[in-house]
Amino acid sequence: MQTTDGYETIYKEFIRETNLCADLDTLEALRLKYFGKKGVFNDLAEELKNAEPENKRDIGQKINTLKAQITSLFASKQTEISENVYKTRIDNCPVFDEELLINKNPLGSYHPITLVQRTCEEIFRGMGFTIEDYSEITDDFNCFEALNIPPFHPARDMQDTYYLSNGQVLKTHTSAAQNTIMKKYGAPLRAVFPGRCFRNEAIDACHENTFFQMEGIMIDKDISVSNLIYFMKTMLSEVFGHEVKVRLRPGFFPFVEPGFELDINCQICGGKGCPSCKNSGWLELCPCGMIHPKVLEYGGIDIEEYSGFAFGLGLTRLAMMKYGVKDIRTFNGGNIKALSQFTNK
Repeated sequence: MQTTDGYETIYKEFIRETNLCADLDTLEALRLKYFGKKGVFNDLAEELKNAEPENKRDIGQKINTLKAQITSLFASKQTEISENVYKTRIDNCPVFDEELLINKNPLGSYHPITLVQRTCEEIFRGMGFTIEDYSEITDDFNCFEALNIPPFHPARDMQDTYYLSNGQVLKTHTSAAQNTIMKKYGAPLRAVFPGRCFRNEAIDACHENTFFQMEGIMIDKDISVSNLIYFMKTMLSEVFGHEVKVRLRPGFFPFVEPGFELDINCQICGGKGCPSCKNSGWLELCPCGMIHPKVLEYGGIDIEEYSGFAFGLGLTRLAMMKYGVKDIRTFNGGNIKALSQFTNK
């Protein structure tokens, strides 16, 4: 049976061995030496079991006191080692280099079409136009019939689009939103609504099957072609930062009467002729005209009191002219090297 000095010896020995522990694995081995199935406290439990009945109470108290002292010391040492391990890991961590992170992960940039779209939105907002949005998927009525293009009309051949299994279509032009916007606001009205359009096109340097437009409509009393020309020239001079040479020629679109093609002098070749403008020196940028009375009536507008103009500004072609991009396919190609030049635009 252990004497009082014996219990103190066990405690002092545990202190000595604990001070030698430098890591958690060594400390765990020490714990098993004292608290394991064949450990010190297992032997003390056997002594208590075999002790005389009159001595068991005293021996039990001494064992419990020793156990509490050793447990407390063990917990303190475990905390100390854990904190040292954590501190060592922090001290050995590599220094965070912000410059290195920036160099490895350069910031991206807005797509050039997005830049042009936002510029145009700000210009038209400054002229009192609201900015609207419209779905890329629409129905035949809004895309064609509400724009005075009934079924089997030859004009549909110019806008061969993609039909979905439910009968809806991917919109071929932002004009598909006209009826919805008219019914939403009535007259008078000034609104532009940019969006992505889709057509089954023969792709070349100036044609794509996916492109962006910005539709604009202005409806009020006594609106004329002069108002249309003014807003178009004002917008183009703001976008390019200088006066741009334009021409207005007759064009047929069922939803306008009269209809025009607004062409811009090619900014890539300076009007000399190149593949981007099909060697004509001009690039078709903005089909436009006075809104057809039938289209106004479909939108719930009183044609006896109001008239208006509409235009379909080609944002993709406008981006080509502004940034000198010679091939329209560059915008959808995903070539990081080609698009990264617009980071600081």
